[in-house]
Amino acid sequence: MNVENAVVPTPDQIKEMSEEGHDRPIYMVNLLKFKEKAEYEDGRETKMTGQQAYSLYGVEVVAHLAKVGGKPVIGGKVTGLRLGQVEELWDTVAIAMYPNRKAMLAMIMDPEYQKSAVHRAAGLAGQLNIEMVLPER
Repeated sequence: MNVENAVVPTPDQIKEMSEEGHDRPIYMVNLLKFKEKAEYEDGRETKMTGQQAYSLYGVEVVAHLAKVGGKPVIGGKVTGLRLGQVEELWDTVAIAMYPNRKAMLAMIMDPEYQKSAVHRAAGLAGQLNIEMVLPER
């Protein structure tokens, strides 16, 4: 299995977010890997770590999630791997709920969200986003 962290979705992944499909809540599992030192695309100087820059994003994203009907569910520091093998562990796992895929797409396309996302990009070396739906009852 090849695992490739990314910071920006591919065009195909963005297309998938906008496709018609179920209109059920989705849970986005975020496996986060931080840069040692934050690097802003605009070249601003900073003494922050990647995790500190991402934390600025994390505080701001709560309001962005609420704006589209979503919410943070849980997050925490990765402390070890108990089954399987990977070359390198992620630093943090966070789960967010969105009412549906289109809500997530609406959030990431919002110019106000994009202002907050500069901290995300500055702090992340890469991540995996895994979409999950709960079983229908």
